[in-house]
Amino acid sequence: MVGKARRQWLHCTAPRLAHPAGPGPGPSPGSGGWSAPGGKDWDFSSSDIFSGLNIDPDTLVKKLDLDSRSIISSRTGEKQHPKKEAVQVRLCGLTEIESVKLAKQKQKAEAKRKATPVVGDMQPLMEALPELSDLTAGVRDRKPPKRYVVSKSEPVDFCLMKQAQKHRLLEEEVAWFHEVIANPTYKANPLMAISEHLSKRLRQEEEGKPL
Repeated sequence: MVGKARRQWLHCTAPRLAHPAGPGPGPSPGSGGWSAPGGKDWDFSSSDIFSGLNIDPDTLVKKLDLDSRSIISSRTGEKQHPKKEAVQVRLCGLTEIESVKLAKQKQKAEAKRKATPVVGDMQPLMEALPELSDLTAGVRDRKPPKRYVVSKSEPVDFCLMKQAQKHRLLEEEVAWFHEVIANPTYKANPLMAISEHLSKRLRQEEEGKPL
């Protein structure tokens, strides 16, 4: 049987004095020490231990700052905000708290929905829903609705016309001017031709005929 090896304990012998003190009168160890009888060498009441120490009293005075001397030292460094800024800070804090509460409520509701099992017969729902092929076929066969474009009447005032409409109107007037200049009646008597044209225009306006 294999057992644990026991450790060998060695005893160290006490040292001995080379010259033992012989019998005779001598100072015996006292209760307070070994040199003086009765522990007289431990008596410090008569001796002045601070006799050779020089300390300046000014170095012992410690100047404390405002925070150390004040009872409420944690609020001395705070900046005093105006009333409007304090209200704004409070409202911002309240809105942040409300947003955190709403986020936690949403997380709880989502976790509750995920944990709730779906119970019931799903066959009626599957029968009611259309197939994917029917949906795609319906989208392909469906024709886009016709868009009826209502033509807007062009403005008659020159200031309200667009640039393209102004350019077209100027081209038409230039063409009419060239036709009038090329007309033989205008070449023969311009004043007579203009007066006849104006009288004809006035008659058409009175009768209500289109110009």
